[in-house]
Amino acid sequence: MKGMSVQHWRNLLLALALGATQVLAPAAEAPNGKGGAGYSYFHDEVPDVPWSIQVLKIERSNTNLQLHTMLANGKAIGLSTLPHQISQLPAELGKPIAAINGDYYQAKAPYKGDPKGVQISRGELISAPFDWTCLWVDSAGIPTMGIVTSQLSVTWPNGSTTSVGLNETRAPAQAVLYTHAVGPSTFTTGGLEIILERSKDQKWLPLQAGEEYIGTVRENRTTGNTPTSADTIVLSIGPKLMRSVPTLKPGDTIKISTETSPSLKGVPTAISGGPALVRDAEVVVGWSAIRHPRSAIGWNKDYIFFVQVDGRQSGHSVGMTYSEIATYMQKLGCQEALNLDGGGSATFWMLGQVMNSPSRGQDRDIANGLVLVQRTPVAKESSNAVSTDPEK
Repeated sequence: MKGMSVQHWRNLLLALALGATQVLAPAAEAPNGKGGAGYSYFHDEVPDVPWSIQVLKIERSNTNLQLHTMLANGKAIGLSTLPHQISQLPAELGKPIAAINGDYYQAKAPYKGDPKGVQISRGELISAPFDWTCLWVDSAGIPTMGIVTSQLSVTWPNGSTTSVGLNETRAPAQAVLYTHAVGPSTFTTGGLEIILERSKDQKWLPLQAGEEYIGTVRENRTTGNTPTSADTIVLSIGPKLMRSVPTLKPGDTIKISTETSPSLKGVPTAISGGPALVRDAEVVVGWSAIRHPRSAIGWNKDYIFFVQVDGRQSGHSVGMTYSEIATYMQKLGCQEALNLDGGGSATFWMLGQVMNSPSRGQDRDIANGLVLVQRTPVAKESSNAVSTDPEK
């Protein structure tokens, strides 16, 4: 006991919570049945490399388990540790079981934590797609991986249309929509900012993908940095685009479209990552990289897997290349698998503790994550059931 490693201590503590046979069982022997917990964890060690790998195996048939994405500040973008993000989850979601870090992100102010690609959290569209591989889980709990393209736009009273971004840096010739998810204000300078409120009897916030909204102009501002609120949308027009948009007055209406290709209408959970690792059970990364800490999610018809590999720690774990983690996911039985952010962001949490050894020696502030929650069983309810890096 005296010479037991930190990882072994973590496994022992988790064994007390889950039951030792479940924690230490290989993936192929994970419990499978209506009476089981629906998930199992194991720590895989390959001393010859060395590799230290955390694996969570989730039964897709268990409708009391759900996947959700998280934000750094609960309902707003930012940067915080994975345990902090878990602490911000509303209690009504259920019990957090396990979590893994998510997308790449903007690290610089004022939009720290802006995800690189799409994010949908409990049905709310937080970040627009960026032609980047992502995962989405539909309302039936079915996971899909693919490249999603943004078609977000606004239609002016004269019928002309302008493409828009969402909760991100606004370029001088760009238009961006800002919701309360960006934080207390738009953090912009200059340009034109149009504050929109709900039009009578029209669908309104929270913003969801694949929908159309009608907003009424409340106020026009030219000072930038407009305050946000839970019941307004700010349409921000860059200085070089101002002359191309119609002049509006309070009471005028604007149509907002949140279409994407393919459509994410009705999708409650989505997160970006990349590159794709496995498609149709075949490794698809055609190039490799040097070894780094890695995180990934994969699935087949029966299970979903969270996988995290420590790295940059000689004697403990050196990390994997893209092709190595793709091959590992394939050997787990994944039909599909997606790489997530890695490096110092790679974090695996379970039942109250971080299970891996982050490469920087402590948990890193990150933008978002994927969490598995266990709901209190509700009869005849199955919505959003799990039945379903660029180098740093």
